[in-house]
This record gives sequence, structure tokens and C-alpha cells, in this order.
Amino acid sequence: MKPAADQAVNLSVAQRRLGQTNRILSPIALGGMPMSLSGRPAESQAISTIHTALDLGVNFIDTADSYCQDESDKHHNEKLIHKALQQYAGDTNQVLVATKGGLMRPNGSWTRNGNPQHLRQTIRESYEALGGKKPIDLWQYHSPDPDYSIADSLAPAKEALQAEMIRYVGVSNFSVDQIKQAREVVDLVSVQNQYNLWHRQPETDGVLAYCEAEGLTFLPWSPLGGSRRVRELSQIKAIAHLSDEKGVSVYALVLAWMLAKSPCIVPIPGASKPESIADSVQAAQVTLTQAEFEILDKVTAVK
Repeated sequence: MKPAADQAVNLSVAQRRLGQTNRILSPIALGGMPMSLSGRPAESQAISTIHTALDLGVNFIDTADSYCQDESDKHHNEKLIHKALQQYAGDTNQVLVATKGGLMRPNGSWTRNGNPQHLRQTIRESYEALGGKKPIDLWQYHSPDPDYSIADSLAPAKEALQAEMIRYVGVSNFSVDQIKQAREVVDLVSVQNQYNLWHRQPETDGVLAYCEAEGLTFLPWSPLGGSRRVRELSQIKAIAHLSDEKGVSVYALVLAWMLAKSPCIVPIPGASKPESIADSVQAAQVTLTQAEFEILDKVTAVK
């Protein structure tokens, strides 16, 4: 069951806070990546997707300098999001755009680049791509590069904070030890690591518990498990049965499980169609009993 794109949803039900700041986030964010990679939709469809998210109360959009086809296309998603916000008829003052830097796209592949000089440059370019008139709401170091110390790679972010080019800083794909090293350089508000029903490492490596204890927002990337796993969801009987009972899609149900997992979690499902983000935000309206939560929590072991 998928809702109409214009169906009203009350996202204030489960609002989240960005770290220990006063910024209030919608419980479901919009991941911009699918709108800018190979096979991306027409710009008009992408902008409609972003506008639908805003209409439904989503006030957090996640992007990156590397959400593009290759290096010649760098910052595509940031520019697209800025254009969509500029064209939106409603109030965007409370919308937070989070971007990332530290990955490169040579010939469409993905490689790390923690060179401080590169990061200094890409922060400036992201600032300009997002409009160049106010600080980047949240800049995240995309992935630690073993060729550079975390302190060296985060020095440009600290400089940008002081220059008011960045408002808040987060990290992505970091271990607990790496998060601690980062916090010695700069204050952090968020951690963005992979987390979904099949990839449960944040539960066992201490990252999720650390974020809860330290008041950091945890942003799961690939919250539905990627394209192959998404296709499998409706084939898992326990998930399909419970989604029918709740009257929501299997995708919204899985996101609801994630929201129930921890109050510090804000999933960032990617979308390239208005109906996709309209479906995802339904997760905030789903109430799970303890028994239902445990069914979903164990479902990957019984599929």
C-alpha cells in the first residue's frame, strides 16, 4: 500500500534532534544520491521529488560532493538540491542540508581522498554549490583515508567552522576509535554509517551505543539494504504479513523498525521519485509493539 504523494503526514510525531544542538529534524530524511548517479531521473522529476519531501514535512536532505556521475560532474546533487530549494514556494528556513566530502569519482568509480588540500577545496566548492550565501548546515567527512591522519583531514573542517562556512560537522564510515579521534579535533553532531536489517555492524562494533551515550545523531545510509535487498523485502513472509496488518509498505515498515531501534537514529532513504519519499515518511506513523519489533529485529535470521 503506497500513499498518494500529497497525503498529509504528521512528521512532528517522532521528531529528532541534531546531536545536542537545538536543530529539530524530521524522523525521516531524504537521501539525494539516486537523483545524481548514472541512470538518474530527469531534473524535473528530481525537483518534484525534493518538493514532495518538503511538502510532507521532511526538513533534512542528505547529499555529497561525490553524488554525481564522475569527476567532471562533481557537486551535481548539491546544485540540484539548491535549485529545488530556490524554486520551492514554501518556507525552507528550517530545512537542513547535509553534505559530505572526501570521496572522488574518477571514471565513475569511488576512491577516498583525505588530502587536506583537496578537502579544503571541496568544502569551498560545496559551499558555492549550495548557494554560497549561508554556512553549510552539516558537513561530513565521507570516509577516513588511511593515507592521512584524521586530525590532518579534519583540519579544513575546523577552519571552515571558524570561517563560518560550515555550521556543524559530522563523520561517515567511522569506527568508535576514529570518532573519538575526530572529536579531539572538532565538535561532532552526527555519524553516518551503513545500517539496515542485513548490515547490523553498528549494533556490535559499539558505534550505535556510543552515539546514544554521547548525544550524537546516527544517520544510517542504505537503510533498506540496497537495490537487491529492497527487491527481497516483500518476499520475506514475516515482513510482508506485518506490513499488510499495518497497512503500510514493507519499506515503511523496515524504516519504522529502525526508528524504534533508537531515538538517535534518523534514516536517510534515497529517492528519485515523489512516490518513493511519500512512502518512506509513512514510517513515522507506524507504532510497533514489542513483539512486532522483535519479529523484525530477528527477521534476517528467519527469512
